[in-house]
Formats: sequence, structure tokens, C-alpha cells
Amino acid sequence: MEKNIIELIDIVKTFPGVVANDHVNFSLKAGEIHALLGENGAGKTTLMNILYGIYRMDSGKIKVDGREVQIRSPRDAIKLGIGMVHQNFKLIPAHTVTENVILGSEGSRLILDVEGAAKEIRSLALNFGLYVDPLAEVWKLSMGERQRVEILKLLYRNVRVMILDEPTTVLTPQEKKELFISLKEMCSRGKSIIFITHKLDEVFEISDRVTVLRRGKNVATKVTRETSKVELANLMIGRPVVFEYVKNPLKPSGIALKVENIRVLDEDGNLKLKDVSFNLRFGEIVGVAGVAGNGQRELAEAITGLRKVYSGKIYVCGKDLTNLSPKKFFENGVLFIPEERLGVGTAPNLSLAENLILKTYDRKPFSNSILLNYKEIQKFSEKLVKDFEILCPSVRVPVKFLSGGNLQKVVLARELGSPVGGDGHVIVAMYPTRGLDVGATEYVRKLLLKMRDEGNAIILFSEDLDEILSLSDRIFVMFEGKIVGEMLSHEADIEKIGLMMAGVMGS
Repeated sequence: MEKNIIELIDIVKTFPGVVANDHVNFSLKAGEIHALLGENGAGKTTLMNILYGIYRMDSGKIKVDGREVQIRSPRDAIKLGIGMVHQNFKLIPAHTVTENVILGSEGSRLILDVEGAAKEIRSLALNFGLYVDPLAEVWKLSMGERQRVEILKLLYRNVRVMILDEPTTVLTPQEKKELFISLKEMCSRGKSIIFITHKLDEVFEISDRVTVLRRGKNVATKVTRETSKVELANLMIGRPVVFEYVKNPLKPSGIALKVENIRVLDEDGNLKLKDVSFNLRFGEIVGVAGVAGNGQRELAEAITGLRKVYSGKIYVCGKDLTNLSPKKFFENGVLFIPEERLGVGTAPNLSLAENLILKTYDRKPFSNSILLNYKEIQKFSEKLVKDFEILCPSVRVPVKFLSGGNLQKVVLARELGSPVGGDGHVIVAMYPTRGLDVGATEYVRKLLLKMRDEGNAIILFSEDLDEILSLSDRIFVMFEGKIVGEMLSHEADIEKIGLMMAGVMGS
């Protein structure tokens, strides 16, 4: 590694009521992979959006190759050799890979050499291990392949600095391994990479240096091989974090959920779940692994009453609830932690207190079936805020102003703290730690284990295999609407799970 090619000096960026970047300093050396680490809201993406020209800083300096520059737009950044791959891909699904890659790079040419561009893209793909068909339409590609297209866009423009924002979220273990090989190959050929992640394991797997942001300030920059997970976690959140979760011996006590040969259609009438059957017992966690889009969402919605079943049966505690309303599922003890916290999991413009009673507002003591009892609602809400450690100025604040971690705690508090009948419940958790920082992730995982030990039945959908392996008692793998494998977590093989997720093999 050589001199600094990028320097961000005393960067300040404020939004109304928030200091997102508070005199932040950051540097990138030629040929290195530099990880950027921090809690939700620490300012990581804001800082990189400034470097890429999406935001304008309030004050500070940006230097490229030792020379101060003004970056007013992504076009300016690209001209300086800086590119960014966002979490949400910026592709046009109906266009081919080649058309997406060359879009915006045509310059003043009247006639496009699409054939020549496709040839160049194919060569780049082979050179860097980013295998994708240049003539394929993007809508037909997997999420991993779409990410490769985004990276090829930057290589085609010959950028030398790549910013990757949480790049492994949509990948199977094999795809992640392939991506890391490609990134290291790029660095060996002179590229430099800024790698935004909240996964500490990835920091040690891929980076040369790591910079930690906390509450808008950079608290440390470390050579990766000279630090540890414990030190980085402490720097991120200011306290020790648990990484190894103690899981008490399994004590199952009867079938909580029974799914029999269910078939489910998607919005276009296509068969999305194909004869799925399984049992879930009280006192256990069953983890469902799979790349997004293989039927997990449809399964979760079917077993919570949000999606109709075309055929088959769903029983909760022996009671047939097939195609009954979500309210009936809830009344029978089925609790749902949805994938989307804002909009689906919560009503953004309603207060925290109102969100906490969304499913029980028509019950005593919150209502007499005509009027709401706001005194009881506030009392109940303040208790849940304390019990679930929700950071907020007041239970009257609209939830749209809460951080991602606190928003997730609101959903957890409503579902797990609601006064629904019965001793044990069926908890359907969809990606409950997705996008959360290490502290919030620790909280959610500990809570799920606590609920398991209290005799609840939990089905956990997650793309994080480490999470599934550490929390689950049994593991299902889904591919193309089917459960293609089942195993006990202590016997699980991560390579085998990854192959099943990619449809390569079954049990």
C-alpha cells in the first residue's frame, strides 16, 4: 500500500436537528480495502454520499491525490475516478446488462457500439471473476448477479476508487466468497475500495484498515490485523458486546404450528410455494435460510394470515386457521415481526404509543369499544419503552423519527409485549436484525433466545447464516418455493447450506 489517494478532512454535514458528520477525517490508500464501520445513524453512508457527490458538505475539504477538489455531483466523482455501488441497485430491469452498463457513459456519440461494449464487458467479467451474461436482461438475474452488473458499471468507467455500501446483504455464502476474491483481485490491479459494513466478521475477512464512526464522529482508525472484534464493538457502541450466545438445552413441548402441503400464489398468479410442509414446536427456534425471493416472504405471510393459501392447511395449536384473517391468527397467539419496519411494521406518522396498541386498541383496558383510554395507553406504552429499552424523547413522538434499531424495538414490543391469550406463542420473525448495528443485533438475538426459553415457538427467517446457526435448533433451507433441506443446527454444514440456497443440491 502506498500514499493516500483520498483524504476527507474535518467533514461536517448537518440535517435538521441532526449532526450526521461532525468534523470527520478519513483517508484511503492506493491498493487497500478500507472498512467503514459504525452503528445505524453513525454517519457512514452520509460521509460516502459526500465523497460521491450526492450530498454537499457544510464544511471541510476533500483531497484527491493531494489536491483539493469540489465534488458537486456523481458525474464529478466519476471524472475523478470515484464510483459507488448503493444498497439499492440503480438498474433498469427491462434493459440488458450491456445497456445498463453503458447507460450514462455514451458521451456525445450518436451511434452506440453495443456489440463492442458487450465484448469489453465480457472481458472485464472474466478478468475479475464477475461472471454475468452481457446480453441477459437484468430482470432475469439473481440479486448477486445484479450486484456484479453494478460493479461492472464502475469498471467499465475505469474508476479506481469503489465505494460498496453493505454489499453482502443479498449474497449466498458462495457469492460472498466470490465477491471477496474479485475485490482482492481488483486491489492487486491498482483499485482501492471503501467497504461499508455492520458485520464485524467481514471487516477481518476483507479489509486492510478499518475506521469506526460513532454518533457522527470517527473514534478510531485501525490496521485490521492489529485489532479485534471485541475492541471494534466497544469502539462502535461504547460498551462490551456478546458474540457467543448461550443456548440452553432444547425442551420442546408439543406442536405449536403445523403446515400441511400448502401452495401459495404470488401477485401475478404464479405458484410461489410448492407443497410446503413442516411442524414447529413450542420451545424451539427453527431457522429458515435462503436467498431473498425463494418463497420466504410468501411463507411468512401465509402462516400469519396475510396471504391466502391456494391449497393445503395451516394449524395453530391444533386449530385450523387456514385462510382466516390476520386478526384471527393474532388472537390465536401468532405474533409477526415483519421484514419492513416502516410502513408495514409501523405506521410512520402515528405516535410510538399508538403503534404499540395497533393490534389491541379495541380491547380493555385501552378501550371500552367506543372511546380510547389514553391514560392506560400511556401507562402501558411507557412500561414497554422501559422493558424493551426504546430510546425516545416521549411515547408521543411519531415513530418515523426513531432510528432503525429503536423502530425494530417498537415492533418487538408491540408483538412480544401485547396482552394476547395463551401461555406459548408462535413468533414469526422476518429478518429481525437486517440492517441493525451490532448493539441492536445483540439485543434482538438475546430477546429471541429468551422467548424460546419461555416456551414460545419461533420461526426465524434470515439471510445471515451465522445468525441462523447461532440461534436455531433446526434449520430449513428454501429454494424456489420448496424446503430443499432440513438439519439440526449442531450438525449443520455451512458449505452444504450455501449450495442448497443456490439450488445446487438438496438433502
